[in-house]
Amino acid sequence: MNPQLKRLLDTCRAHTGTMLTDSTGEWTGERLCEEVDRWRARFDSMAARRVAWQLPNGADWIAIDLALLVSGRIAVPVPDFFTPEQVAHVIATAGIDTWIGPPGATAPEGFASTLAADRFTIAARPLPVVPAVHPGTAKITFTSGSTGTARGVCLSLDKMLNTAAVLQQQFADRAIRSHLCVLPLSLLLENVAGVYANLLNGSTLHVPNLRDIGMTGSSTLDVGRFIQAQHAAQPQSIILVPQLLQALLGAALSGVRLPDSYRFIAVGGARVAPHLLALAGQYGLPVHEGYGLSECGSVVTLNLPGASRSGSVGKPLDHVDISISDGEIHVSGSSMLGYLGDAAAPTRLATGDLGHLDADGYLFIDGRRKSCFISAFGRNVNPEWIESELAAQPEIALAAVFGEALPGNVAVLVPRTTDHAAVSHAVQQANARLPDYARVSAWFIADPVHFRTTGCMTATGKVRRDKVADVYAEPLAEATQTLGIDSSSNTAVRAPRTSDPGVIHVL
Repeated sequence: MNPQLKRLLDTCRAHTGTMLTDSTGEWTGERLCEEVDRWRARFDSMAARRVAWQLPNGADWIAIDLALLVSGRIAVPVPDFFTPEQVAHVIATAGIDTWIGPPGATAPEGFASTLAADRFTIAARPLPVVPAVHPGTAKITFTSGSTGTARGVCLSLDKMLNTAAVLQQQFADRAIRSHLCVLPLSLLLENVAGVYANLLNGSTLHVPNLRDIGMTGSSTLDVGRFIQAQHAAQPQSIILVPQLLQALLGAALSGVRLPDSYRFIAVGGARVAPHLLALAGQYGLPVHEGYGLSECGSVVTLNLPGASRSGSVGKPLDHVDISISDGEIHVSGSSMLGYLGDAAAPTRLATGDLGHLDADGYLFIDGRRKSCFISAFGRNVNPEWIESELAAQPEIALAAVFGEALPGNVAVLVPRTTDHAAVSHAVQQANARLPDYARVSAWFIADPVHFRTTGCMTATGKVRRDKVADVYAEPLAEATQTLGIDSSSNTAVRAPRTSDPGVIHVL
């Protein structure tokens, strides 16, 4: 057995108190290990080889995951908000022979239900021809992706647990004894940095069903319930994406009291506006930005107390090596085995992210290579920079910025308010923090539901820029045309038609 996995299980067995809490109650470490053994025996009896499970966050999710790792089977976690089409893609490309869903769920096409228990529906299918995977694959995680269909990333157990072990040492040094999972466990960031690292540390894990703490699907949040969950759990550590950090800070700004239990708040998954991090510091929140990729087994760099630099995403973890080639970040020491269906097995991963290292080894992210555009004035612009400033405004949830060969930048904005004047003021506030060539000159206010349901964002809240350009091609074209209009104030170029999901504004 992998030595880190053995240490994790031994730590669970030695835990004398509550190891896990979820929406159904408390689990001891002994109970978790017993459930792992039960699932392992069940998989043995079914001759399962590759198992996909689509369940909400909870202790059962973790027991299934560990049972698959312990038994050497291939684990394929599926976000519970995936559509049937997305599930079908996972099943077909990964060669799934066993599927686990919630009670009463309909098994995917081609599967026969073999067990309908109180807490699960388990289904299997014969699979005479199994698609090849990279040797040593323990888990296939499907990236949310910025464009196109999600790709399966083949990961080894060693790489995932090495990352968890390095993080666990940081938690131990800071006496962190409890962690609240507020991201889906199917996301590698929470799976590795949240679950594995904290189980290795002997911490108590709070893993409620996300619906019970105000989170629906991949992007809808009831901030009041979310804050209540923080007070109920009193976590010492938590992992957030920028939108959730903004929700916490928005609550604080409105006078809501936040828990005083936090010792470490990690934020990642997308670029964070510097002034948002500064605001967190003003409220005494121990927020530390990091950087990672599914292709690298999750976390790659992280700012830490006493080893943090403003504007950076921290130094590489101990087992990771980072180099910069032609402005692009390359990672070795923690790279994937390869993509599912692709024979290439990189030892050094070209991330597609642009960045630089300072003299002390701190990494700074400058944007995505494929996202950069050149304005009509010849300026190279990274849209993520502008988008992070826009989304740092309380009135703006998400932004997608375009400007290739244009005299000004155009944005699609997903608002948090129906007050267009407030959104316009928010754009002006963001523009005030940007140089002239990076400012937004025209924008389109999109309907949040339409934006989400048309697939314009990933599970972690990243914008799918190509998808946005396709879905909003007409209003973007109209907004682009307005850049030639001389307008001294925010002006609605047209009233929205009944079928329109928004309205265009220009500066």
